[in-house]
Amino acid sequence: MDDVTRLLAYEEIRQLAARYAVAVDRRDLDALVGLFIDDVRVGRDAFGRDALRGDFEKSLGAIGPSVLNIGTHQIDLIDDDRATGHVYCKAEVAEGDRWIHQAIRYDDTYERRDGHWYFVRRLHKLFYGAEVGANPLGLPPANWPENPDGLGTLPYEDPTWQAFNDS
Repeated sequence: MDDVTRLLAYEEIRQLAARYAVAVDRRDLDALVGLFIDDVRVGRDAFGRDALRGDFEKSLGAIGPSVLNIGTHQIDLIDDDRATGHVYCKAEVAEGDRWIHQAIRYDDTYERRDGHWYFVRRLHKLFYGAEVGANPLGLPPANWPENPDGLGTLPYEDPTWQAFNDS
């Protein structure tokens, strides 16, 4: 792999992690499942993006708004079409009336197909999860810039968030 191809691979793989976080927070299931290979394994016996979509519908339907913040991303290229990586993530998640902070490491396997990189497998590994402070979803509206404290308009104004919660 030449230097330019290697750098492009690193960047496209980094974008997978960023796009995953944004798609989860927006509940954009089309974008989310599109980040994975088309024959992705889901659980023990299911395969494909439709099965993955159902899995995400279930898991994301069990929580409220989330904020995934991607940090450290180690990528190890195996060859021209395969790589592994570790992605660190600080997450904030509404779970009922609780507001949870999590430190996560995703252990990833990537594959390039038809010139594009995809997730083959993504394992969610938890350092910790803890309820922290007041749940910001119960605050009055922030009304930025007059009042910077309070509840904002995201993710509620995102059309994908609205569609997910209307289904």
